[in-house]
Amino acid sequence: MRDYALVLNAGSSSLKFCVFQRPVNQGWEIASRGQVEGIGSAPRLSAKDADGKVLADNPLGNDIRDGRAALEALAKWLRSIYGNAKLLGVGHRVVHGGARFTQPVVLNQQILAELKELIPLAPLHQPYNLGAIEVAFDRLADVPQVACFDTSFHATSPDVAKLVPLPAHLRRAGLQRYGFHGLSYEYVASVLPEVAPEIANGRVIVAHLGSGASMCALRAGKSVDNTLGFTALDGLCMGTRPGALDPGVVLYLFQSLGLSSKDVETLLYKKSGLLGISGISNDMRNLLGDGQPEAHLAVDYFVYRAAKEIGALAAVLGGIDALVFTAGIGENSPEIRRRIGEACSWLGLELDTEANCRKGPRISTPHSKVSSWVVPTNEELMIARHTGRLLGLV
Repeated sequence: MRDYALVLNAGSSSLKFCVFQRPVNQGWEIASRGQVEGIGSAPRLSAKDADGKVLADNPLGNDIRDGRAALEALAKWLRSIYGNAKLLGVGHRVVHGGARFTQPVVLNQQILAELKELIPLAPLHQPYNLGAIEVAFDRLADVPQVACFDTSFHATSPDVAKLVPLPAHLRRAGLQRYGFHGLSYEYVASVLPEVAPEIANGRVIVAHLGSGASMCALRAGKSVDNTLGFTALDGLCMGTRPGALDPGVVLYLFQSLGLSSKDVETLLYKKSGLLGISGISNDMRNLLGDGQPEAHLAVDYFVYRAAKEIGALAAVLGGIDALVFTAGIGENSPEIRRRIGEACSWLGLELDTEANCRKGPRISTPHSKVSSWVVPTNEELMIARHTGRLLGLV
């Protein structure tokens, strides 16, 4: 095993990781990926190598109750697998970089303190992202760390697209539209010149459709606008998040229904979206296979919101040249792609049924005025690239 970099994506109940081998004459090579899941309940470590061979699928002790314990368990496993290979650096996905951090950054304690101030903007992600960084500072003091932000890619959007229409003294406190899923969009933009060179410098809408969902308008590979805004609650309907919501609804929840701020936070982040509409599941696969009318309604609303946002972003771009699907639903659900494609036929989009079923990469017909593609995302590789560049490893 060559020297390696570790990429971490820490959540409330899971710690996802990727191990990348140090490049020799080319880019980073994946060595393994996996996760510690069920933290605090039934913890288990699972991992596979680059060829899909199972390296670990082991229950962990009940003492793995938090992110710190999970990271220590992962470190122990890494030593057992990779022996004396040197850990060159750790790259972290950090959801929110605020207005200041518009590029990945090498971490120190001062920067960590500044990132903690952003926790209220991403309460379900930021604390766990930063918790992993703190543990690595404690346990791997001599290993440099890099933070890569989901907001950074959208720094190129014009000021008018970032504006929150509130008084200036409030905007100065950091109230603006940031956009998210930036690491995914950055990766897709980076591979378009190879996968689909005819659209790489054009007007492209990328649909990152997963449990968290958003869309990004690209012009020549740069972000122009994004459906997510100040927080990761805006825009599209998601697995458990509602997407765009009249602010008056939130006022009503407080003033007329008497919900507490914690109740509203839980409702908006964990009980809405596909789960809230259907009352069945937040998983699109389950809903597509369920015959109940509530499941159909949830899917219909997901497609409706997607088509509506595509129309809005097409207006921002002054027309589009291509629609690209990525992430879990976008990459793996021909049915959702078909339905969104049909809803966007007015743009001149016509999907090829067979190409769509085999996941493309091009899934539109040859004579479609707007082409459509499936491009798998790879946020972990994007983080590895940034980590290597900032640490002088490539």
